[in-house]
Amino acid sequence: MDDRHLRIGFATRLAALYAAFFVVAGIQMPFFPVWLQAKGLDPGTIGLVLAMPMWLRILAIPLVTRQADRRDALRAALILTCGLSVAGYVLVGLAEGATAILIVYALASLVFTPIMPLAETYAFKGLTPRGRAYGPVRLWGSATFILGNFAAGFAADLIPARHLIWLIVAASALTALTACTLAPLSSPAPSASEPPMPRRRLLRDPAFLAVLAAASLIQASHAMFYGFSALEWRAAGLDGTVIAALWGLGVVAEIVLFAFSGRLPAFFQPIVLLMVGSVGAALRWAGMALDPPVAMLPWLQLLHALSFGATHLGALTYLARTTPAGQSATAQGYLAMALGAAMAGGMGLSGVLYASFGNRAYAAMALAAIVGGACAFVAQRARGQAVL
Repeated sequence: MDDRHLRIGFATRLAALYAAFFVVAGIQMPFFPVWLQAKGLDPGTIGLVLAMPMWLRILAIPLVTRQADRRDALRAALILTCGLSVAGYVLVGLAEGATAILIVYALASLVFTPIMPLAETYAFKGLTPRGRAYGPVRLWGSATFILGNFAAGFAADLIPARHLIWLIVAASALTALTACTLAPLSSPAPSASEPPMPRRRLLRDPAFLAVLAAASLIQASHAMFYGFSALEWRAAGLDGTVIAALWGLGVVAEIVLFAFSGRLPAFFQPIVLLMVGSVGAALRWAGMALDPPVAMLPWLQLLHALSFGATHLGALTYLARTTPAGQSATAQGYLAMALGAAMAGGMGLSGVLYASFGNRAYAAMALAAIVGGACAFVAQRARGQAVL
């Protein structure tokens, strides 16, 4: 088996994992709130349920990622968490009542939330030595996110909203199957001479902390959109297919950015990408706060390439270039923890703000994005304008 075949095989299996995982996300993000509403939950309780996985990241992710680093077991951890997440979502689908849904969704989130930081670590550790760029592989996840959007959008028009959860169960089962096909990593075990407590090194780096704060605030500014855009648009008379198309348009813009990420000019260093993401998010949410007409929504959705895409690329590329050897999963875990805590706060706050102010609550999201951009500027200063 020649080296070219190995490179293609690894990237193809990884792309399949991203593809399956983001079918879950494509169904869950816009339509899980619709399922919760169909189960009788009010906006405040929906916000609380949606915040649950973000809070639980703080417990689950550091435990799983540190063990994956110490045991050099990224693939095994991915297979285990993907498999357990299937069982978790089955229990969610069987739950009745707000309290039961909250408890069971919390259990499912404990095993589901570590999947993405593990996958991102696996991707960078495997793609770089094989000469493959991250963006063109990751874009397959974005593409199938659109597929999940449309599948759930069509289903929302054809079946009772109470049954949408079973689409998530099916997609999570597909994710578990693709995880089992992942190629093993051949990275060497950490040297015994390495410092035993990498956490202190990472968390004493001001630039690292500022990047975590920047990425977390900018991504958390999406909370209002993730939690309540589908509900708002359905209330405005848009059907499930149109809602899916709007979500899909934003992801198409993200795919274009990922596809060309390897060809961006040298100026677009990781921290610069975070600043670009901040500007894009602030503009997007300011526009949403003005209760735009339907004709404006596609244009605002195109800013997803910046608000999410540029922010995501900036944060992950920064970690890949600056994290010490043997601490990749730990660093991804810290990023996921920060993202989870910020998104949890954003989701909980969004439920309260949406109930009180409707679309005007997007103004708070724009403010969060601006503060995130300020944190990115602090990170740039802490790095001393270094080229990353």
